[in-house]
Amino acid sequence: MTHPVRLADFVKSYDIRGLVGSQLTEEVVAAVGAAFVDELGASGSSVLVGHDMRDSSPAFAAAFARGAQARGADVVSLGLCSTDESYYASGALELPAAMFTASHNPATYNGIKLSRAGAQAISIDTGLGAVRDRAQVYLDEGLSELEGDRIGAAATRDVLPDYAAYLRSLVDLSGIRPLKVVVDAGNGMGGLTVPAVLGTAAGLPELPLEIVPLYFELDGSFPNHEANPLDPANLVDLQAAVVEHGADLGLAFDGDADRCFVVDERGEPVTPSTVTAIVALREIARIRRTEPDADIAIIHNLLVSRAVPETIEEAGATPIRTRVGHSLIKDRMRETGALFGGEHSAHYYFRDFWGADNGMLAAMHVLAEFGAQERPLSAFAERFDPYTQSGEINSTVDDVPAAYARIVESFAHEGEFDELDGLTVSGQDGQDWWWFTVRPSNTEPYLRLNAEARTAATLERLRDRVLGLIREH
Repeated sequence: MTHPVRLADFVKSYDIRGLVGSQLTEEVVAAVGAAFVDELGASGSSVLVGHDMRDSSPAFAAAFARGAQARGADVVSLGLCSTDESYYASGALELPAAMFTASHNPATYNGIKLSRAGAQAISIDTGLGAVRDRAQVYLDEGLSELEGDRIGAAATRDVLPDYAAYLRSLVDLSGIRPLKVVVDAGNGMGGLTVPAVLGTAAGLPELPLEIVPLYFELDGSFPNHEANPLDPANLVDLQAAVVEHGADLGLAFDGDADRCFVVDERGEPVTPSTVTAIVALREIARIRRTEPDADIAIIHNLLVSRAVPETIEEAGATPIRTRVGHSLIKDRMRETGALFGGEHSAHYYFRDFWGADNGMLAAMHVLAEFGAQERPLSAFAERFDPYTQSGEINSTVDDVPAAYARIVESFAHEGEFDELDGLTVSGQDGQDWWWFTVRPSNTEPYLRLNAEARTAATLERLRDRVLGLIREH
């Protein structure tokens, strides 16, 4: 018997993400829970299950728990939590975890982010593919075959107070100047975690922060805007509120609150590259205070500004350039012992957070550094953003390999090539320099262009030339 749902259609490289009802059902999720326990050998031990505020998330978390218990695992329910809160629980308790969320995707989606004990990422090549295949067998052969020799127990645990206290122990905000901060939670999990970490909801002392809340009500239908701050349209309300309230800065979290975007006092976005550079300097300085001769590595993906590796090198640390992708970067954090890592997509990774990403912790570092001086954020951040970037530009193409070949031919004699992740071409025009990366999408007929140059004029010429090659018919 073949089940009508094919997990291969929506098990992605780094997580599971699918349409509620047609792809993700309670039956499917229970099979994934059972397969997760089998793949990790977790029968007889505990697994953690948390979920976001989407309407389907509580029932899916319960179905996953049933599948996991049927294969002999004890399930500890975290209830409502952010993704980085689930990473905290996995790291602090040394237990594998499942987090139900579709992050920034619309309300019609849901998904599962899986971790081994210690918040260790699971990608398609390091266990997720095996979970997918085991779960498909369970679906095809019938859920009645799931039950093992032991039915696991059920318990609940609220880790939010411990999570908030742990972040406060990593970044001390008590001595900064008073700041007014507008926070747009996008009706996502930031509405739960921000009052706990930056406020007093978890019983922690008051900080010198005046928080102006936007859309803190947990609502998985996202009635105000999608919880995807990477799309400029979803920052409009935050930008207007920062100016209206005369705030010092604004923060925007995505749906599961593991990513954080920053805007300055004018409502202008502060790039994730700038945030990466600011946090990298703070982390390097912290280690240097006690270990002046330590070898320090900082990870950045290949799409951040050139200012990031320059800042890292100037501080006496070693930048490590990687491909894009959170599971891959978490693996590299472990392999290299890197202190910190940053991506263009506003994922920030910390060695002191089990190598996992935590947008709240990155925001706290920015607040600490910015709040220790008197300039407005636009002036403070300027030194970290000296060049001109295009941002990501997606083009739909009928023949991706042909477009790729046109770019290679056109730039064959003008720059240096590397193929770490897609194709990166870098070159020099007198005193000016430029680079661009073109990456084919894994799931759609897209080419994604990111480019940077020392001057705006050079970037404009470069961008238009590459787009012309990509879109040529």
